[in-house]
Amino acid sequence: MRNKLIIALDVNSFDKAKKLIDKLSPYVNIFKVGSQLFTACGPKIINYINKKGKKVFLDLKFFDIPNTVEKAILAAAKHRVFMVTLHITGGFDMLKKAANALKGKKRRPLLVGVTVLTSKAGKNIAKEVTKLALIAKKARLDGIVCSAKETKRVKKVCGKKFIVVNPGIRPLWAARGDQKRITTPEKAIENGTDFIVVGRPITKAKDPVSAAKKILEGLK
Repeated sequence: MRNKLIIALDVNSFDKAKKLIDKLSPYVNIFKVGSQLFTACGPKIINYINKKGKKVFLDLKFFDIPNTVEKAILAAAKHRVFMVTLHITGGFDMLKKAANALKGKKRRPLLVGVTVLTSKAGKNIAKEVTKLALIAKKARLDGIVCSAKETKRVKKVCGKKFIVVNPGIRPLWAARGDQKRITTPEKAIENGTDFIVVGRPITKAKDPVSAAKKILEGLK
């Protein structure tokens, strides 16, 4: 299960991220670098995670004209990241350009498209997520990011091999925060997700290691 748990390093400095990585590396293999941390310290944090022998989920949600996104994806690949996000609403041409940029490369990141943010709630979100997932699959992305509530539906429509990443994961003992479509780690795995992303319940805990262990124990 340590290969399914992604720790979201949503902190504002290299030093804070480094402390979390050093503490949690013995227990998890993937760390998420989002816009806050990457803006604060750039590729330096990616290099540090790679040197620790861990994987980087680069969550910058690329959304721009096709040519710009293509170059951004190629730049990410040079940093040897494990997985990259881009917004599906950027359009089919943008997604296809990004996927084609990695063709033939021996070492390439997984491309996952962001559907509907887990901070959003509504009646027709499941349909919207499914529609976006089908666009991502047609563009030959590796998978999508969505709430665990939509995972079963996406897997049914797009196939079991289509990767699903679930943020908005909240153990029963954790605060909801600004998330709306939340699910427990156990329920997310039961629904068939490939990766769960957990941030504040671990990184803001008094003892991040104990919090991570508690989540992993619950997944066994």
